[in-house]
Amino acid sequence: MDNDNNKDYTVKFDIEQDKSQQIKDLVKEVYSALTEKGYTPVNQLVGYIMSGDPTYITSYKNARNLIKKVERDELLEELIKEYFNHLD
Repeated sequence: MDNDNNKDYTVKFDIEQDKSQQIKDLVKEVYSALTEKGYTPVNQLVGYIMSGDPTYITSYKNARNLIKKVERDELLEELIKEYFNHLD
């Protein structure tokens, strides 16, 4: 492979897109843990976002610690963006 061919372009790193994907992956893990434990994930996530009380999120599969890695406003922003991305 000739590395000289790769000198004419710049790789773009998008921190916002990477963070967005990390939040989506985290929410999927938390959602799955809540479902497996028999909770209604939407209700539990709303309770957590509104109150800030992490006990709305199960500690099963480390979900509570995962959700605390993201600020609630960032979590809400990502959920709203995802909602509007799926409107017809």
